[in-house]
Amino acid sequence: MAQQIPVLIVGGGPVGLALAADLGWRGIDCVLVEQHDGTITHPRANAINSRSMEFCRRWGIADKVREVGTPADYPATIVYCTTLQGPEITRIERAGFGGAKSLPTTPERIQRCNQIWFDPVLRDLATNFPSVTLRYKTRFESFETNADGAVATVRDLATGTEEKIAARYIVSCCGGASAVPKTLGVKMEGMPVLSYHLNIFMRIPELWNHHDKGKAAFYYFVDVAANHPNLVMLDGREFWRLSFSNETTRLTADSVDVPAMVAKFLGPDISYELITAMPWTCRSIVADTWVRGNILLAGDAVHQHGPAGGFGMNTGLGDAVDLGWKLAAMVEGWGGPHLLESYPLERKPVARRSVDEATDNMIRSRFDFIDETALRRVDEDSAEGETMRRRVEDDILNNKTKHFVTEGIALGYRYDESPIVCPDGTPAPPNSVSEYVQTSRPGARAPHAVMKDGRSTIDLFGRGFVLLNFGGDPGGFAAAAKARGVPLTVVGIDEPAIAALYEKKLVLVRPDGHVAWRGDAAPTDAQAIIDRVRGGTAG
Repeated sequence: MAQQIPVLIVGGGPVGLALAADLGWRGIDCVLVEQHDGTITHPRANAINSRSMEFCRRWGIADKVREVGTPADYPATIVYCTTLQGPEITRIERAGFGGAKSLPTTPERIQRCNQIWFDPVLRDLATNFPSVTLRYKTRFESFETNADGAVATVRDLATGTEEKIAARYIVSCCGGASAVPKTLGVKMEGMPVLSYHLNIFMRIPELWNHHDKGKAAFYYFVDVAANHPNLVMLDGREFWRLSFSNETTRLTADSVDVPAMVAKFLGPDISYELITAMPWTCRSIVADTWVRGNILLAGDAVHQHGPAGGFGMNTGLGDAVDLGWKLAAMVEGWGGPHLLESYPLERKPVARRSVDEATDNMIRSRFDFIDETALRRVDEDSAEGETMRRRVEDDILNNKTKHFVTEGIALGYRYDESPIVCPDGTPAPPNSVSEYVQTSRPGARAPHAVMKDGRSTIDLFGRGFVLLNFGGDPGGFAAAAKARGVPLTVVGIDEPAIAALYEKKLVLVRPDGHVAWRGDAAPTDAQAIIDRVRGGTAG
């Protein structure tokens, strides 16, 4: 007999774990299978952006992420130099990173918390919910669909035992090479190879005491001859990643002289412990198919790109949160027949924007925008060398600042064309990478403001729909929601500043914190609005 569950999640990376945690937080039974033991052998993501930290806040783990991540007093500075022992060219400061103090647009700052430490936090969260089962060393092998969902075949790698799991929904969070995308015939659109990379992980305690650049999160080495080297601090203490890339040639630990590169860019007398050197391929791709029937895909299974900008895992976490409330709605019975159709319509444009921006950042990391003459003379100890450094500095600041200041991407993505959002005809604000302006326009993230009781308005959202009432008449919203079993809470806010921020007297916010509808008066047909936002109509 096959085990019967509502949701089977394939893949135990951060996206799969986040989806399992979100479903568990909502009381939905799910099983996650992962063929490995959960150990992270190639840590990738470093930054948990403000929106992802808002999700962590919702789940009650924001403080834990801060605790295990980079110390709050460690700067998020970006330094450009020739080498750690050579001239500094410029630096980009990021004052909004780290710590627990809220910002005007969010209660949560960006945190540097590498996947090495972030994944275990998500895993501990998921395992605390009785409705979640995590099964490591269990390989997903195949599936067959049926009228009730699908039946998956998995294998316990410890015992070799094969078993069946019947699931109403299967969500693939395990990358594009897994069995699910292959079986569905998913095609990746874009560039399957953008560049080849080598990550060298090292332990060097207090490296900042061996050069004059001070502590920084990133050191980019401006060197015309090398393979675009950069050094990244991973834990704020002693764990570092030295990276190289090449557009045409695969890089391996054997093809790169690691001791020579360390001596050149870090210093000839720097002592280090080599942990591992791992090659990887940077892609720039988005899947053509995200949903087929009751089979859904998320994270790297549908979008892959380079790390420049820190969009990858954060975009995947957005996928998980978008899917979490919608799957819960379907399992609980109040989600409409068109609800899951909205998932790719909402998330694919977000992924495409992230992929495009990350790809542009990766290309600009090659310093192709810098005059080659200046690049070749940037390390000269002369007046001409200083002139060249100032020219290079201007080029870097003009071309690279948006690589590291990305609030517009993190908080400003909108679901303007979603069939479960009710547009109000107002013009869309501009899409900016670096700047984010709060708006209650339908499809946007509901704005953050601090209420009289000290809570953020963000803290009101998550469990179900919330109708914010700033002095309007909610009309038949409550009755319409009750008629369809939709969880709805009406929250009155008598605070003029917040009312002005939200612009309308009534604002309906979805479980994921995005605005579904707004108006100064209740609609004449509240039932039609409720049916639309729950996916009951085609939209």
